[in-house]
Amino acid sequence: MSETSTGAAAEAVAEAAAAAGTWRRAGLAGAAIGVVAAGAAAGVAIERLTVGRGMRKKARLALDASGPYGSLRGMPGTAYADDGTELSYEVDELDKATADSAQAPRRRRLFGRRAPAPVTVVFSHGYCLSQDSWHFQRAALRGVVRCVYWDQRSHGRSGRGVAQLEDGQPVSIDQLGRDLKAVIDAAAPEGPLVLVGHSMGGMTTMALADHFPELIRERVVGVALVGTSSGQLGQVNFGLPVAGMNAVRRVLPGVLKALGSQAELVEKGRRATADLFAGVIKRYSFSQKDVDPAISRFAERMIESVPIDVVAEFYPAFGEHDKAEALKHFAELPVLVLAGEKDLVTPIEHSEAIADLLPDAELVLVPDAGHLVMLEHPEVVTDRLADLLTRAGAVPAAADARTSSG
Repeated sequence: MSETSTGAAAEAVAEAAAAAGTWRRAGLAGAAIGVVAAGAAAGVAIERLTVGRGMRKKARLALDASGPYGSLRGMPGTAYADDGTELSYEVDELDKATADSAQAPRRRRLFGRRAPAPVTVVFSHGYCLSQDSWHFQRAALRGVVRCVYWDQRSHGRSGRGVAQLEDGQPVSIDQLGRDLKAVIDAAAPEGPLVLVGHSMGGMTTMALADHFPELIRERVVGVALVGTSSGQLGQVNFGLPVAGMNAVRRVLPGVLKALGSQAELVEKGRRATADLFAGVIKRYSFSQKDVDPAISRFAERMIESVPIDVVAEFYPAFGEHDKAEALKHFAELPVLVLAGEKDLVTPIEHSEAIADLLPDAELVLVPDAGHLVMLEHPEVVTDRLADLLTRAGAVPAAADARTSSG
């Protein structure tokens, strides 16, 4: 190894040590954080042998300035959760040309001046993401079908959870299911529904079914569960050795609680160790090493935007999540269960378990895909969603839903 390379490697190690010191000064279990970050940190150190810090910073700024991802916007609206939390949503309406297609005159003859409300597809995003995570699917479906995209409480453009901020109540998946009902009541109060949920969004969809089975029975015509789980998340090892993960699992709740209590200090630490966290995000979001840098940076921006105290608030809910019984409400519907084969966050065994409980569901396992499969392989996700929408009667078979960067 050259003298320059040796110096770069030493710099990387020194910065990793400095980051660990930051966590220790915050009173946290630095060893546990180190176990989770170790694999990504090694990759970051190797990259630094050839790429300078200044160049990486300039590259991030360039990607932030030029990347189109997450730029699509719809008609904004606000729903209110049962605790008063403001939930931001956007609606992409059906294109007028599509609405006035050859089928429209027949619909008017059958139903008079007021034809039935169109099918609405409601997209629920995952933990530490936002509605923008559906960028490619949104670009493809614009005008083809009416869609609602919303930000879960304390994420994206939605307000901080009132029950958490003012009353100190823990977040629960059940609460998120009630939030989704509030969004549906505001944005799609009538007409058929197709529910699409990724990761935490899929869990939210299951909670909706658990609490409002009559809504599923009367209005839902299709469901897509992407990279999600019906329970047993406490057994996931995130690609780490079992012994190491057991140690992390024991201390992580306390670590996150401490992180949340010292949010300002921790946010400074996140900014100071941006490259390390970028490596962690990439490892747990994508499978492919050559994923488009603009896509990778887009995922980083979404995750970075979630305050650490929100991360801490939500984490315990996943260990308590158990909605296997709620899946029975989807049994008579067209259902798509889709996951990346190399997902380290919600491994494919969780999607297979869902499919076992819904034997008529279509199970799609995407090779070379990680947790953010809708960003890593958008064409596969969009095509399968288009098939589901056709089976559910949401769009005619000839509808044109193309993968696009928007």
